[in-house]
Amino acid sequence: MYEVLIVARKEFRDSLRNRWILAITVVLTLFALGLAYFGSATAGQVGFVSLDTTIVSLASLAIYIIPLIALLLAYHSVVGEEEQGTLLLLLSYPLTHLQLLGGKFLGHAAALAISTIAGFGLAGIVIAALSSNFSALDLWSSLGWFILTSVLLGWVFIAIAYLISTLVSEKSRAAGLALIVWFLFVLVFDLGLLGLLVATEGAVSSDLFPYLLLLNPTDVFRLANLAGFEATQAYSGLVSIASARLFQPGLLAGILLLWVIVPFSVAAWLFHKRIS
Repeated sequence: MYEVLIVARKEFRDSLRNRWILAITVVLTLFALGLAYFGSATAGQVGFVSLDTTIVSLASLAIYIIPLIALLLAYHSVVGEEEQGTLLLLLSYPLTHLQLLGGKFLGHAAALAISTIAGFGLAGIVIAALSSNFSALDLWSSLGWFILTSVLLGWVFIAIAYLISTLVSEKSRAAGLALIVWFLFVLVFDLGLLGLLVATEGAVSSDLFPYLLLLNPTDVFRLANLAGFEATQAYSGLVSIASARLFQPGLLAGILLLWVIVPFSVAAWLFHKRIS
């Protein structure tokens, strides 16, 4: 475990040196405040007018920006080291392949988690200070869950980025594939499900369809954060079709965690084969 923490600390320090943590924190804070403030503009209102609109607006932001940040942060983790010639040096240290990859993952995961907590946390402090429409307890209980699931969502796409990085032999290909993955999960997947509904004229089983949403981690994130809010019907799209059985917070957090474990496990297996 000590070896893993050494590698993680090195990756974390690299993120500090490259100012990734500061940049991500600033971006998340500014975007969160802007989107939360103007989230009710379509209803003719601006400001932090309601808790449900605030959380739904923040969730809508996170779905687009956090996966992209996570992929850009980690897509070069393996192939970049290989191109620079530093991978062989790292492999010469008394580390197992899993310890090396696990340490790099923990370093990136810690950097993104701190940025996410700080960015949305700062936005929450401003919202709490400027709004009197909801209690601080309600705000921080909802925002705390939102931040937790946002961290998990980021870790999912860091794990996917590691999988991408072990699959390709060039850094440029990894970057392109990362953008394709973002496009597929964030934009294309839901459009595909809508197309399926239209093409089958609603013949897809109502019991089966909600579970198809679990094949996309961004939809799992939506389910985890939009359940129970009045604004959900207006903003959540396909998520409104899902049954209440899928609105169990613990279950959805577990599914997000599974989305972290599976891609990283495959990446570790491919990494071991790649350098053996």
